[in-house]
Amino acid sequence: MERVGFIGAGEIASAMVHGLTGQGHTILVSERGAEIAACLSALSDVDVATNQGVVDGVDIVVICLLKDVAHAVLPTLNFRANQRVISVMADVPLAQLQTLVSPVQDIEITIPLPFVATGECPLPVYPVAKAVSEIFGANNPVFTVKSEDALNAHFAVTAMASVAFSQAQEAAKWLGELTDDPRAAEQYVTAMLGGFFNGLPVDADGQLAAALDALNTEGGLNQTLRAHMEQHGTLDDLRGGLDGFRTRLGLPSKA
Repeated sequence: MERVGFIGAGEIASAMVHGLTGQGHTILVSERGAEIAACLSALSDVDVATNQGVVDGVDIVVICLLKDVAHAVLPTLNFRANQRVISVMADVPLAQLQTLVSPVQDIEITIPLPFVATGECPLPVYPVAKAVSEIFGANNPVFTVKSEDALNAHFAVTAMASVAFSQAQEAAKWLGELTDDPRAAEQYVTAMLGGFFNGLPVDADGQLAAALDALNTEGGLNQTLRAHMEQHGTLDDLRGGLDGFRTRLGLPSKA
């Protein structure tokens, strides 16, 4: 079992703590985000400490800060050379992390999503996935990506969650107006989409193409709605939005 500490007590840190609690780890969370930290301290294996207290008391430090806060806070802390650091920060590359948490050399960057609290959260990691696998691998699929660009591209794709939820919300509103039961409409749309995605085989190649093909009956409702959205540029808008992250995340320019 590990001694794990969290610098930053926001929603993602909270989800990660809930995903670890009850597994025999010793967990420290920082006082940043006092309300969330107070809630987490109610867990039997979680204690709250200052930022330096967290660093002093653990072997694995998970950093969950915004970029500007990280640059202000991390240089004030005294890390140990034999510690391991896991960063979940989108805008802080490995080269900067190496300076910010010096003398630590064992650094991993990953992308936890809110449902890491309950498990089955895919966790891409760069450059290696040893620490992430040790503490999160029992309940979540962990995999190493080939480059920092590859990891940052995963960061970009996570942003489509709000797009998907927005479209689901719009469809539920449309259905609710016709059924005069908005609550049931939202439950139906959520369950319908969840069923489609949960039914996909996670280890198969081309699963999305196969799912689309299965829904592509000539003249069917699915094909008709998708053709309408393609005609109006909706899918192109998604790709354009993702391309807009290239500069921010240091990704290669579009060819």
